[in-house]
Amino acid sequence: MKDFNEQSIIHELKIDALGLGIPIGSAEIFIKRSLSDAKKTLRTKTIITEKDLERAILKELKKYHADLAYVYENRDKII
Repeated sequence: MKDFNEQSIIHELKIDALGLGIPIGSAEIFIKRSLSDAKKTLRTKTIITEKDLERAILKELKKYHADLAYVYENRDKII
């Protein structure tokens, strides 16, 4: 996970959350918990691909906010 830029992911998710009308305080909690849980899930893997990271974050986001998870999952696919 050498190229994992947590701040970049947090920034992108906050922008998405604002676009969905999620209060920033709630969004920060969702994002913080999702990333923390995703890191715990990936801790046991020796090699982590970008897809592994995306799947782990998506899985955790779904627990907190389905719409934010949907936007994250379909990033760069939505026209």
